[in-house]
Amino acid sequence: MHEAAPINPFVALAYLIAGVCFILALRGLSSPASSRRGNRFGMFGMALAVVTTLVTHEIASLPEILGAIAVGGAIGFVTARKIAMTDMPQLVAAFHSLVGLAAVLVAAAAYLNPEAFHIVDAAGEIFAVSRIEMGLGIAIGAITFSGSVIAFLKLNGNMSGAPIMLPGRHVINLGTLAAILGLIAYFVTDQSPWVFWTVTALSFLIGFLLIIPIGGADMPVVVSMLNSYSGWAAAAMGFTLGNSAMIITGALVGSSGAILSYIMCKAMNRSFISVIAGGFGAAPEASGGAAKVDRPWKRGSAEDAAFLMGQAEQVIIVPGYGMAVAQAQHALREMGDLLKAQGVRVKYAIHPVAGRMPGHMNVLLAEANVPYDEVFELEDINSEFAQTDVAFVIGANDVTNPAAKTDKTSPIYGMPVLDVEKAKTVLFVKRSMGGVGYAGVDNDVFYMDNTMMLLADAKKMVEEIVKSLGH
Repeated sequence: MHEAAPINPFVALAYLIAGVCFILALRGLSSPASSRRGNRFGMFGMALAVVTTLVTHEIASLPEILGAIAVGGAIGFVTARKIAMTDMPQLVAAFHSLVGLAAVLVAAAAYLNPEAFHIVDAAGEIFAVSRIEMGLGIAIGAITFSGSVIAFLKLNGNMSGAPIMLPGRHVINLGTLAAILGLIAYFVTDQSPWVFWTVTALSFLIGFLLIIPIGGADMPVVVSMLNSYSGWAAAAMGFTLGNSAMIITGALVGSSGAILSYIMCKAMNRSFISVIAGGFGAAPEASGGAAKVDRPWKRGSAEDAAFLMGQAEQVIIVPGYGMAVAQAQHALREMGDLLKAQGVRVKYAIHPVAGRMPGHMNVLLAEANVPYDEVFELEDINSEFAQTDVAFVIGANDVTNPAAKTDKTSPIYGMPVLDVEKAKTVLFVKRSMGGVGYAGVDNDVFYMDNTMMLLADAKKMVEEIVKSLGH
């Protein structure tokens, strides 16, 4: 048992209020319309928790704490000012890695100096329950750190987005996880350094092994899963530190991240258990290859696209990661405004995993001030494509690929997709015919009779369409 410390009722109340603010923040972030309010609740709750912790600090001196805050705050401020919205997935992955590393460092500090954390008995031994908390915290934190590093490298293009399949990976993963859990159990009876540091090393290793076999098309689920891991790591360290704010915050992040991962897995028709095991990137080799590029296809121009959309009654815009890379969201919103001014109904169709992190497209469209009531999720708009004049696909590939419905050998088979091919005309904005999506699969929509390919940088193409619409 931990040594009982007197509880300041004002501190407990402050942490409770902070926890309520975090819950309200999560509630607000459930909708783009209330996301800004949710962020404000989250910032207020975190500020309250930090100030309360500073007032009641014990281990480090106040100047040391404030110095660390200044350094970290300066780095965060500069990063936030410089980061482009298109690089947000990489930034989120990097943040997750820092949370995981923080949990590892806290656990290591508690192990090396347990007296400062009040987790030792009269004989100088670390409490058994504290060893369990410490072991779980450092394991989850190390997995979060190394897994997030791999996710960052894949998202940032420093590592191939294709799955990297290691031979016998399932046996290796299960064996490593079993060894980690076994050593944590043994740590309860033996607090020798070799046990603690072996758990740490194996946890760093399994983080790499879990994420390496996952392909770029599945990265949104990976980001969500790592978010959950970072929360559980923080909660475990909250128990070690005896900090209720960390426990509440970590549990909220961990549970909400797990729920989001489950929802996204369901949206992609993936198994949640296989995500946790790190094997869901292990898909059969993609069917279709270079031969498909040689099939006949039609090329159009910005003037053609402007004419077709200007004559339409309804246009459904489908944004994807290509739009994010080109930073075309503002030009896209301007195009939508011009079409609406000409009496065209404009809607935006969002796939749950479009982009490289959960809600990526919603965030970009909100940044461009696209009205929330024009943005629809897949299940709410998919039935409308058959009655739509023009489907304008900008930088989306895997989420519009009908192979997910027909080709059992495809790595995206079973994933619900937007039925853009059912529209009377499909305008597909793409850099070139040679590239494929993150899943590495060619898209049959490119070669359909009702499809017109608009090959160019997404932003430049939309800007040219805007000029044509304005004439």
